[in-house]
Amino acid sequence: MTGQLTVPLPGGGQINARIDGPQDAPLVVFSNSVATDLSIWKGQVAALSGRYRVLRYDQRGHGASSVSQDPMSFDDYGTDLLALLEACDVTTCTFVGLSMGAPTGLAALAARPELFGAFVVVDGVARSGAGREAFWTERRETARAEGMARIAADTVTRWLPGIDAEAQKAQVLTAMIAATPVEGYAAATQALQSYDYSAVLPSLTCPFVGIVGEKDGAMPETIRAQFAPVPNAQFAEIPGAGHVPNFQDPDAFNAALLAFLDAHAATKTKEPR
Repeated sequence: MTGQLTVPLPGGGQINARIDGPQDAPLVVFSNSVATDLSIWKGQVAALSGRYRVLRYDQRGHGASSVSQDPMSFDDYGTDLLALLEACDVTTCTFVGLSMGAPTGLAALAARPELFGAFVVVDGVARSGAGREAFWTERRETARAEGMARIAADTVTRWLPGIDAEAQKAQVLTAMIAATPVEGYAAATQALQSYDYSAVLPSLTCPFVGIVGEKDGAMPETIRAQFAPVPNAQFAEIPGAGHVPNFQDPDAFNAALLAFLDAHAATKTKEPR
């Protein structure tokens, strides 16, 4: 099967997903950041889908996936990911998680490590930092009071350093963030404000790389420090890029990702139903 997928969730609701690429190729699963959708990976699909099977999905409350009526934890987002992998009959994959996609993947890996043949973190961390509860509370309250257009305006300049707000790339990201359901964003901020999957890291024995935008604040140092316990961890920086390097500089990001995939991509997969 190739194209759009709708996966029902056991507790109700559904996950929107898309799969591209050759049916017998190694499978790469992409998980989006807060306030984006599966289209954030468009530049990766173009580069990978000739020789990799690419599965993208909208995390719950984002894109066309269902919005939770309750606060979410990363255990919940991880359960959603496992439901998607089970529905697609995945036996092993390379996982790529952007920002909040990182703890989503770690939560799923903690429950089902055999499904992860390789693991990629992009500008994401294993545990939330000090002061994040206040930050995400303010963001949640702003979204509910003023809407996602305000969140988009505040976010794009931080995520895309060096890119003018009127540039097409900035406008595309602005529209993506603004289209995120307010309550989907609010639920994600609840999860983001306090989480810790550090205990999972020593058991993350599959090939691992952390890819990070050079200009994403303290993230380059934080990723290296937090993921140091991972056996044989690799790291790569994308020069000049911010929080979404796969979107800001897809050519440089794809070069780093493909170097890792070509060496380590998991190969045991079944064709999704």
